[in-house]
Amino acid sequence: MKPLIDRARSFTAHVAEHSEEFRALEAGQRPGVLFITCSDSRVVPALITGARPGELFELRTAGNVVPEYGADRPCAEAATVEYAVEVLGVRDIVVCGHSHCGAVGALVRSDDLSAVPSVRGWLERSTPRPAGGPGARPDLAESVQDHALTQVQRLHAHPSVARRVAEGALSLHAWYYEVHTGAVRAYDTGSGSFRPL
Repeated sequence: MKPLIDRARSFTAHVAEHSEEFRALEAGQRPGVLFITCSDSRVVPALITGARPGELFELRTAGNVVPEYGADRPCAEAATVEYAVEVLGVRDIVVCGHSHCGAVGALVRSDDLSAVPSVRGWLERSTPRPAGGPGARPDLAESVQDHALTQVQRLHAHPSVARRVAEGALSLHAWYYEVHTGAVRAYDTGSGSFRPL
């Protein structure tokens, strides 16, 4: 914990040196992008994108799962999406999966998750099971990419998302991040594949 405390103290000094930039954040936030990604500690959205404070609105879940929309089943994830779209007016939503994802790996391999029932229940919500299986690559690239596209499809069922997409005011993107190289690929609808940014 000590290294984190030391860096928090250094950050306070950094903010003091750049007070004008940070003081502007007092007035509120106007992020342009909702960035949905995994809770995995190796995935750091601001580091990947170079975003400054106030540029990204983040939603992090185990396996970057976007639960199916249900007005009768409110959840934090749906509330975050709705707030980003309706109140903050984001123009883009990125669903970013990553290599070596434990959640996707568990789904692909049909791991026994009985020791972690909350994790098992959460991941069951992300069905259909991503493509892959015992023959999947160790980095799970294709499985993770398939999974990210499924989450993008689920976003279209959120009324606020569907409306803004239909108006041409919102775009959805699927990304794949390689934790061991830093490479980012985005889904290209024209080719039907993930291509380097």
